[in-house]
Amino acid sequence: MPYADQDGVKIYYEETGAGMPMLFLHEYGGDKRSWEPQVRHFSRDHRCIVMCSRGYPPSDVPEDETLYGQDFAIQDALAVMDAAGIEKAVVVGLSMGGYTGLRLAIHHPDRVIALAAASAGAGSLTEGLQVFRKEAFERSEDYLEAGKMLAEPFANGPTRTQLKRKDIRGWEEFRDQLAEHPAIGAAYTLRHVQGGRPSLFDFEAEFNACAVPTLLMVGDEDDVCLDVNVWLKRAMPTSGLRVYAKSGHLINLEDPATFNAEIADFLRSVKAGTWPVREAFDGNYAGIGPR
Repeated sequence: MPYADQDGVKIYYEETGAGMPMLFLHEYGGDKRSWEPQVRHFSRDHRCIVMCSRGYPPSDVPEDETLYGQDFAIQDALAVMDAAGIEKAVVVGLSMGGYTGLRLAIHHPDRVIALAAASAGAGSLTEGLQVFRKEAFERSEDYLEAGKMLAEPFANGPTRTQLKRKDIRGWEEFRDQLAEHPAIGAAYTLRHVQGGRPSLFDFEAEFNACAVPTLLMVGDEDDVCLDVNVWLKRAMPTSGLRVYAKSGHLINLEDPATFNAEIADFLRSVKAGTWPVREAFDGNYAGIGPR
């Protein structure tokens, strides 16, 4: 099995297909298996790489909690690209993976051809940041005390029941795979990657200057991410925003066909050089017309 070594921590990855490379970064509640509908589609004409973040088997699950954090997540993604011999890739990330993708785009733009960031931004809103961090710590304690990932309440969260409503079989598969996550990895990832990362609003200047073509994707019932993505659309001149109606956090699983088609259209536009940069407007405009 292929692994990337990041300072002694082994990060597992898999490759399928050939062509332009695509790196898929999973969410906190998922793993490499979460991207199966996307890999089946895009591997027909792309080189698809899925990885498991540290803490998610078959990647290493460090028992030292100081070995978890957002900086590690960024370096692990780059280490997988290096191990696979990939200089640049299209990055597709969901939630935790979408956050990492956004950080790659602003800090390592030379490695990113284009970015599709879905359901990113939880915990970024100022008014909810401390509650988010408190909740992340408390849930991490629950997992350590129970000695397992408490999958049932997590999978029934208010932004994940949309998948349950649309595709009960897919939701049950998500829940059952989630239950397999080890308590230590689930707890320390939640505590230090999710709960310990900066708000996306801290990088406003970097987003203003970002030149990576970016597709932002969010469900209209994903309350903790929706406003953040509207802000990102305004902050990133190279971004476009796709909002999915009656949808929650797991939009790649709720409607895989639409999700895949949207990314495919985005990539066709990027390849053709027709993904526009939004022009700045400095005049007065309240919705009627400039003078």
